[in-house]
Amino acid sequence: MSLPSIKTLLAVWLGKGIACVNRTLGRGGTSLPGMAALKVDPALIKKLVSQHRQVIVVTGTNGKTTTNNILAGILIRAGYRVAWNRAGANMKSGIATALIENTSLLGKARTSTALLEVDEATVPLVLADLQPAIMVVTNFFRDQLDRYGELDKTVALIAEGAKKIPGLKLILNADDPLVASLAQRTGRDSYFYGVAASRWVSRVPEQVREGCHCPFCSHCLEYAYYHFSQLGNYRCPQCGFSRPPVHWEAVDPDMAPGITFYLQEKEERWRLSLPLEGYYNLYNVLAAAAAARFMGIDQKIVAEAVRTYTPQTGRMEEFNIGGKRVLLVLVKNPAGFNQVLRSLLLKEGPLNMVIAINDLDADGKDVSWLWDVNFEMLAKAPVGKIICTGLRGADMAVRLKYAGIPEEKLRIIDDREEAVEEGLNLIGPGETLYVLPTYTNLFPMSKILSSRQGKRK
Repeated sequence: MSLPSIKTLLAVWLGKGIACVNRTLGRGGTSLPGMAALKVDPALIKKLVSQHRQVIVVTGTNGKTTTNNILAGILIRAGYRVAWNRAGANMKSGIATALIENTSLLGKARTSTALLEVDEATVPLVLADLQPAIMVVTNFFRDQLDRYGELDKTVALIAEGAKKIPGLKLILNADDPLVASLAQRTGRDSYFYGVAASRWVSRVPEQVREGCHCPFCSHCLEYAYYHFSQLGNYRCPQCGFSRPPVHWEAVDPDMAPGITFYLQEKEERWRLSLPLEGYYNLYNVLAAAAAARFMGIDQKIVAEAVRTYTPQTGRMEEFNIGGKRVLLVLVKNPAGFNQVLRSLLLKEGPLNMVIAINDLDADGKDVSWLWDVNFEMLAKAPVGKIICTGLRGADMAVRLKYAGIPEEKLRIIDDREEAVEEGLNLIGPGETLYVLPTYTNLFPMSKILSSRQGKRK
């Protein structure tokens, strides 16, 4: 292997220096180091990732960070030395930061496996540089139309990029027709995971269905049942495209407490248990387990890593503040928000929430997506109070009012800290406050809650 160039070394040193300053100042910035380093050496990602024996990419709309982090935990427990973007910074700058963190001052990789979460719109831009051996795809939902455009375009670009990577293996969600279509679109060896029919499925579609038409002939798909949104058991009556046979299937899922299910592979069935809530997280752990098993990792290692998984910021992250439980959950698009609400409706007692909506670049400037979320399901639920905050807190309150939530249960508080404090005042010891922020509210909210947790032990 050739020695790194002066340009590469300068880029690595600059990135490490900025990361060190961020840590000293208590900032969580996971993009700035990579952003600055790429200005010095635009080819930095390609140079650093090429030092790894194996590159794995995780992409899709929802669940990337959780899937990536669960898989990282499995790989580490299995003895792999892994570089991964654990905080979910998944554009070029975040990928560069993750690689820099695992590179020595001499520009040499300290890890042998790169496990990289990649934003779905960024995949076509970096796939050629990454040259992954495996790509795991979670789902495709409408997400920030002002930045991503329509789903068909995103899927087509990813397919074109994947076709150019020789030997690439795809681990695909069979229940999402848009994801499953990548097998035919790319011609790459594809392996499928999915969830079997259970008491959790529905015969009636949700309000939001992203991929309701056949990705090949555009005819309306027919469903035997739905899991959520367009995920389910589908078939096109016109061209015959359908849910493919799966290699790994989640059977008999139980959602409370945590997630428990049996993983069916070939003739064998074994149990997995994850300390997270939410039906959507069933897919995340299933995707990670499928990738691990494809790599030949032992069942016991997979099961133990899953059982001891600790969520990252905003992915069902828990806080204990003076005996009061707070659950921080990122929301960013209609399909994901619907699943969070469905999870909350399984809880007993009144639901008290703080919903923080921003419209900055990372959130998506168009907040009309709030009208595609099925907030109407809350109108029939035992809702306590809902505090709306963030730059578009007022818009959130209006949406909830039109969903049938009585005005006396709604309050707009512009200041995030005040909103959290008021939310905590709504609940007693042992009760739960649900804090649901969009992306640019996520880390500030986590910081506020961490501070409160330290003061009220």
